[in-house]
Amino acid sequence: MTVSVRLEQKGTPSPALSQGMAFMVLAMLMLPGIDALAKLLSGSISAGQTAWARFFFQVLILLPFVVWQGGLKWDRAIWAHAARGFLISVATLFFFSAIKVMPLADAIAIFFVQPLIVTLLAAVLLGEAFGWRRMVAIIIGFSGALLIIKPSYEAFGLTALLPVGTAVSFSLYVILTRWLVRTASPLSMQFLAGVFGLLTMSAALAFGDAHGIAVVTPSWPTWHEWLLLALLGAIATTGHVLVVMAYYRASVAVLAPFQYLEIVSATILGYIFFGNLPDFLTSLGIVIIVSSGLFVFYRERKLSRQ
Repeated sequence: MTVSVRLEQKGTPSPALSQGMAFMVLAMLMLPGIDALAKLLSGSISAGQTAWARFFFQVLILLPFVVWQGGLKWDRAIWAHAARGFLISVATLFFFSAIKVMPLADAIAIFFVQPLIVTLLAAVLLGEAFGWRRMVAIIIGFSGALLIIKPSYEAFGLTALLPVGTAVSFSLYVILTRWLVRTASPLSMQFLAGVFGLLTMSAALAFGDAHGIAVVTPSWPTWHEWLLLALLGAIATTGHVLVVMAYYRASVAVLAPFQYLEIVSATILGYIFFGNLPDFLTSLGIVIIVSSGLFVFYRERKLSRQ
């Protein structure tokens, strides 16, 4: 599976790149809301059931739009859609399990090995080119994430490895997203990801209920919890549609550094809901992360004008 994608070459329309980066920025500032809500619910709702609800409401929200557009067109790429749904469900389950124990910012900081992983995978699997400046920006952004919260295996044990599993799963999900945007619409991609994610989590909940596995054991939510789960699903649906729209307009290597912006809203939400105040290193790390993203934005706009 090798596709040559070089959106950053001379002649690429600047508006397309700018739109792609803007969509990614908006998505990254929005998506930590999913994790904050999941952490709020973790005391009474299992990580598996929260992940199930995330995909259930995604399907429910997108179904009317799919019907309005005349339904889905099935093709031989259905395996890729199924794989996307499986990968995002695994990533969601791992991360929701992690944040039940870990502070939100800690888990996201460990997860930030993902932009580096996905950039390297895009070069190997998709043939996407990236220069040394962009690679340096990604590494600098990662160093900023490490300044915010130093991941510690000693502090969290095996739980600290769950965000790493999330990063690997989500990186493969992004690669399939970038591959599928050639032929599938954002709406159909996210609807099918929701369907296959829902099927995966339904099977996991059935297995967990039968064998008493707490992380994937279902329970009946209260009406208040249903509202929070619905809000979580709405944020997830909107945010991931924006991510797909971004990958229609820019390559993985261009967009990867912007994923570090998640730490900004994660830090804000962590303070509002859980009372985690950022210290000096956290503030310095946020500045470094934002600066790396802004550098890529400036660099791509400059190249597209040449």
